[in-house]
Amino acid sequence: MLEKILEWFPEEEILKADGFDDAIIGIDDTTMRLIYSVNKCIMILVSEEDLTEEDALEHFHYNVKGSYVGEKTPIWCTDDL
Repeated sequence: MLEKILEWFPEEEILKADGFDDAIIGIDDTTMRLIYSVNKCIMILVSEEDLTEEDALEHFHYNVKGSYVGEKTPIWCTDDL
């Protein structure tokens, strides 16, 4: 998905969250902010960082979602309801 987005918007500054490329589900084409699946981010942390699901949730919410890096901060889509 990231490759397609970068092809469609080659001149835009797009901020990505390191290690979560496979969790990208789209882009807000108004603000040019990437949209990530929270569920996929958690699965990446469980499989690649060898965390329990509970630890992955805590790490994600505190260290990833809780980080503001300016107006291009990614959008986190809660998709596991």
